Amino acid sequence: MASGSKFGFGLHSGFGHPVLRQWQENNTQISASNLMYPVFISHDPNGEEEIPSMPGVKRWGLNTITTHLKPIVENGLTSILIFGVPKTDVKDETGSAAEDPKRSPVVPVIQLIRKAFPNLLVACDVCLCTWTNHGHCGIIPQDANGQIDNAASIKRLAQIAVAFARAGCQVIAPSDMMDGRVLAIKTALKEANLGRQVPVLSYSSKFASCLYGPFRDAAGSAPSFGDRKTYQLPLGSAGLAIRAADRDVEEGADMLMVKPGIFYLDLISKIKERHPNHPMFAYQVSGEYSMLVRGSEAGLFDLDTAIMEALRSFRRAGTDVIISYFTPRVLENLRISQKV
Repeated sequence: MASGSKFGFGLHSGFGHPVLRQWQENNTQISASNLMYPVFISHDPNGEEEIPSMPGVKRWGLNTITTHLKPIVENGLTSILIFGVPKTDVKDETGSAAEDPKRSPVVPVIQLIRKAFPNLLVACDVCLCTWTNHGHCGIIPQDANGQIDNAASIKRLAQIAVAFARAGCQVIAPSDMMDGRVLAIKTALKEANLGRQVPVLSYSSKFASCLYGPFRDAAGSAPSFGDRKTYQLPLGSAGLAIRAADRDVEEGADMLMVKPGIFYLDLISKIKERHPNHPMFAYQVSGEYSMLVRGSEAGLFDLDTAIMEALRSFRRAGTDVIISYFTPRVLENLRISQKV
């Protein structure tokens, strides 16, 4: 028993003043460097498409994205995570359109953003679900009864990673959860003489969650059959989540991620304690975003208050960077508060 409670002194004296409260909240503050902004890039160059399941979030085109990003960058935005949303008619069994600048919106937008915002860090999601006609995260041979070919999948993911890196992507973020994909990507980047410039942010512990629904609507990436439970992690499996992070560290991952965020704070904490020298990311996924927005619309709470409570809970658990659709709103609020 602590000496303070032994003598009945209590705890209130330690946080009765605003400064004292700040001292008690180590490593929970939110700044621009703690936030990454995920953006959907449409195949329509002039796209500015509302996503009904994600109020306030849009798909942007090549000709509209820089106008959208400019005020956010001016408010301190430091990094973005790009998701391509290709046309349905370019999708095939192997995701061949992913790195083709004539069929992929990602390659040209990387080049555009790097030129428009030289100091903005550009990360790219690497997965096959958006690019394949079946919507799964790996290659499925026609005679495989729906089973993913892991070896073919990681080879293909590595090819896409190199293409994105050559276009100017500064961080490769594989979200597929295939075994061995981090090693395959790191090896391919090294062979392309990009290994020293382009790190890998691994979706190391990604769960088969119900919270991805709005994202699949936004990215057009829902599987056409079955589900992803054979390669995304079981919801209650702490052991597998830790093993997955260990595996990716052994294969050379530079940064780690837990996805979704708010339901998995225990895993963020455990993995950060196990790998303290790897930056820890948490993805506040589409379902988390929409729940907070809809809850505030129903009058259950103030949205900005709820956002900050969620973000600071990620920080308290050990998160270094939070990937959040709320990033523009948070940066605007931080700018306003700093002027007061």
